[in-house]
Order: sequence, then structure tokens, then C-alpha cells
Amino acid sequence: MAGASTGSRRRTGKRDDDRAFDQEIENLPPALRWREWMMRVEAVIFASAEPVTRETLARVVGKDCAIDLLIDDLREDLVGRPYELISVAGGWQHRTRSVYADTIRASTVETRSLAVTLSRQEAAVLMAIATLQPVTRGELSKTFGKEISRDTIASLRSAGLIASGPRSPTPGAPYTYVTTRHFLSTFGMETLQDLPDIEMLEDAGLMQGRGADVALPLDSFEEADADEA
Repeated sequence: MAGASTGSRRRTGKRDDDRAFDQEIENLPPALRWREWMMRVEAVIFASAEPVTRETLARVVGKDCAIDLLIDDLREDLVGRPYELISVAGGWQHRTRSVYADTIRASTVETRSLAVTLSRQEAAVLMAIATLQPVTRGELSKTFGKEISRDTIASLRSAGLIASGPRSPTPGAPYTYVTTRHFLSTFGMETLQDLPDIEMLEDAGLMQGRGADVALPLDSFEEADADEA
């Protein structure tokens, strides 16, 4: 019988110490259980390169855990810290507070999330795609009154800011382009309803200078919002 058991473990690839992840941690008193859930959620968000969704967080906490209340408690813990927990791109992510942006730039350290550098043309095309999506390259060319090159589209795709959308119902069924979740994350937006208008882009320094490259830091749009307020 022992031999059969060993053979079964070998066939399934399971080990003696394999066990389901304990989401409920019912052995802990309620207060300690809540604190453990908070630490688990913060650890996952801190480790992730992209915003973490509610569905992902639900894998590490109990079924009766109110994730929104837990996030509120985490945010309260971070009051007075140089970073915060923000809601962005359908999830949550740690971000350095914008008031420390100059400090970080002065330090010249390489950050975990580097600024995206686009040409003025690329920034304008990205804004147009975000506003008009799904939109074809031909429609973008009509909008700008000049040909939008495939290289411009390829650059935005390479940066992970746009992706192919559904084919257009127009003759030839060309591909359309849409912005990505990474686009929302990069510019600190929860949804496309947070998309700034042209004046805000100009205030953020994204539309200044003919033909010059434009650096788009992660807090560009947030700073523009503050200026408008």
C-alpha cells in the first residue's frame, strides 16, 4: 500500500506538504486576521508591476473580507508617508506622492517605472486615439490633415500604450487602434473618463515645442489636474 501511495504521488506531482492557501486564517482572532489580510494585500500590490485588480486580491483574503474597507485602512496607514495607494486602471497601485516628484528627479535614481518619452507627434496621436477609439490610421490621418505613419503607430504599440482594436466596418476592414490598460496605469487614470483635455495637456508640458521630444512622467496628468483645481 505504501508503494502504491508513493507511486500515486509521483504520477500527480504532488508533495506531502502541498495544501491549499489559507485565505480564511480562521485560527486568528478577528483583529489579527484583519491585519494579516491588510499585510497580504499590501504585499501583493507592492510586488506587482501593474495595478492589482479586486479579483486578484480576492485570491489572498477570505471570502467575507470587505476589500474596499481594507484598502481604506491601508490608505489611512500611509498618511504621512511619501507614497500612497491609488485607484488606477481598474485596480490599485502604490505611487510616490507627486509633491516628491522634484526630489526623485534631483536624486537621479533609476525608478521602477520609467517616464515614457514620446515625440510631440506621438503624444498628439496618442491623445487622438484615446479620444476617438476605436479609430483607424486612415481616420487619424484625416483628423490631422496629414498622413500618420506606421512608424508612429508602431512606436506607441511598442510602448504598450495602444493595441489593435476590432476591424473597421469600412471597405478593406482595416484594423482600429485603442488604448490599453497600461496606458491608464502609466498616466494614473482610473478610466478614460479621467482623460485630460488639450488645455490640460498643454499645462502639463506635453504639447509644447514643435518637433521636440516630450517626456511624460507618471504624474503629468495628476499635476495638470492640480493646476486646474
